[in-house]
Amino acid sequence: MRVVVGGLVVSAFALLGDLLKPKSFAGLFGAAPSVALATLILTVMKEAKGYASIEARSMLLGSLAFFVYASVVGRLLIRRQLPVLPVTSLSMTLWFGCAFGLWYAVLGLAR
Repeated sequence: MRVVVGGLVVSAFALLGDLLKPKSFAGLFGAAPSVALATLILTVMKEAKGYASIEARSMLLGSLAFFVYASVVGRLLIRRQLPVLPVTSLSMTLWFGCAFGLWYAVLGLAR
């Protein structure tokens, strides 16, 4: 079941990405969103909706932290033209710190 749902969602997002310009959107739409949606669908089917909402919130916070990471890495690599390996390696601490900080902030607010 997981393979079928995942395959259908990946195919749908890949088709959407193929219709949009530039073609670089095809990889973006074919990867993370489709896997996240397939995971949420299967979680709702197998677990309770409350558990799926926690997973969805975690996915949103993780994607926000990744956006911060990608923005910083992009700025450092394009504008400053720094070496790729040190920038991405050191910026991962920013990504994880942001993700866990957001998670802690949201978890603290939920109590």
